[in-house]
Amino acid sequence: MILAGDVGGTKAHLALYNMVAGRLVPVRDFKFPAHEFSNLEEVIARFLSMGSEDKKDITAACFGVPGPVRDNRLKLTNLPWELDGYQMERALGIPRIFLINDLEVNGYGIPQLAPDKVFTLHAGDADAVGHQGLVAPGTGLGEAVLIWNGTSHTPIPSEGGHCDFAARTDREIALLQYLRKTLNGRVSFERVVSGLGIKNIYAYLRDVEKIDEPQWLRDRLKAEDPNAVIGTCAEDGSSWICFETMKIFAAACGAECGNVALKVLAMGGIYLGGGIPPKILKTLQNGAFTQAFLDKGRLSPLLQSIPVRVILDDTCALLGAAAYAESKSV
Repeated sequence: MILAGDVGGTKAHLALYNMVAGRLVPVRDFKFPAHEFSNLEEVIARFLSMGSEDKKDITAACFGVPGPVRDNRLKLTNLPWELDGYQMERALGIPRIFLINDLEVNGYGIPQLAPDKVFTLHAGDADAVGHQGLVAPGTGLGEAVLIWNGTSHTPIPSEGGHCDFAARTDREIALLQYLRKTLNGRVSFERVVSGLGIKNIYAYLRDVEKIDEPQWLRDRLKAEDPNAVIGTCAEDGSSWICFETMKIFAAACGAECGNVALKVLAMGGIYLGGGIPPKILKTLQNGAFTQAFLDKGRLSPLLQSIPVRVILDDTCALLGAAAYAESKSV
């Protein structure tokens, strides 16, 4: 039995898998609010206590974690946790525990996805093979590249989401100037293309462009998850400021996907992962994303041939973690 985990800035999603006839079969899974626990060991212990499985049957575990992993150890980017895979093996009694970057583990999960769990945003050349890129807006902005060796893809982790935000339009330049003041300096792509970014863009439109924020919306933003409210109201067209927020978000996301495609020459396509894209498919299809993705001057015809696909399966990282652990435990 394999224990798999997807650890983010807001949640820890754990699952157990069995390997049956060469395929990973889920046993059970559960999502935990990460901020309610002081470390990952506590989350794992809680998860294992919820089932009847014998912990001795777990042969290996793998956890996708945000941030650069070195020697099976890391300090998380968006949580006050320090993880040590070797220490966790001793504490939990699990023979082999692997910590790998969260976007890397998503890369291992992509080949495990069912066809109906992927949405094609830009068709490109669907038959092309080659390197791929993975861009995942969620709590932060994760990025990875998947290197094609002629027979399969090898995911390579990246912290590209922390690269400098490249403003392309007068509006984005004004947004960049606003964020330089509010953030007291440097602005990364993560400050625009992420959950943090949605709030930042909304604040800019409200405070600088003075787009009206109706009272009903102000009340909802106080009572509910602001990002969910903004995204929903953009999708259903009930709020102009929310629509404009997500339009800027989609364009910046499209531009960065195009940047990744150019840097890795991702003829095999770009995948959009993370928690945000599956929830804003209407916004991503309204033109701003694709226009920005293709807007690469003389290289635009190259981008036209590169597919862009949205990962709809929120267990992609778990599948990747399980696949990685299973391959390393044989």
